[in-house]
Amino acid sequence: MPTAASKAKPVKKPSVKAVAKPSEGVGAGAKAPAFSMQATKIGKVSLAALKGKPFILYFYPKDDTSGCTAEACGFRDALPQFSKLGVTVIGVSKDNLVSHEKFAKKYDLNFPLASDPEGEVCEKYGVWKFKSMYGRKYLGIERSTFLIDAKGVIRGAWRKVSVPGHVDEVKKALAEL
Repeated sequence: MPTAASKAKPVKKPSVKAVAKPSEGVGAGAKAPAFSMQATKIGKVSLAALKGKPFILYFYPKDDTSGCTAEACGFRDALPQFSKLGVTVIGVSKDNLVSHEKFAKKYDLNFPLASDPEGEVCEKYGVWKFKSMYGRKYLGIERSTFLIDAKGVIRGAWRKVSVPGHVDEVKKALAEL
């Protein structure tokens, strides 16, 4: 006699031509995964170097695209408020430092942009995900933000970020720390 399990249809996996696979995520309350990356303005940024002070680590898909520009400019405009609280802001994408420098100069970005060309940090933070555009599936950076306290613990994690109002959400969470 057939069982319910034997009647179940097999689950189709998306057909994606990619060597990499999506990453698992970390969330609020977890210890922030260690990282070290080259960055604009400061040369190198790492979790170890940031120990003892809170910071915002936000991941974005691509320099100089509309959503990424709006998000970066939102953090740029709010930086004085974050700085008063001793909070550093760091943007991360897979773009190289030359691209980051052009992007920062074009929009007068006043915080470091870190380069994760191999996607190692993206994978550690679980932002390397399947995405879909015009019916095409691909792997890419899921717009995400992490608020990390002075002890290296994630206090806020926003995934699938919608840019409008996002910086205000981060500011509100920071005020509640």
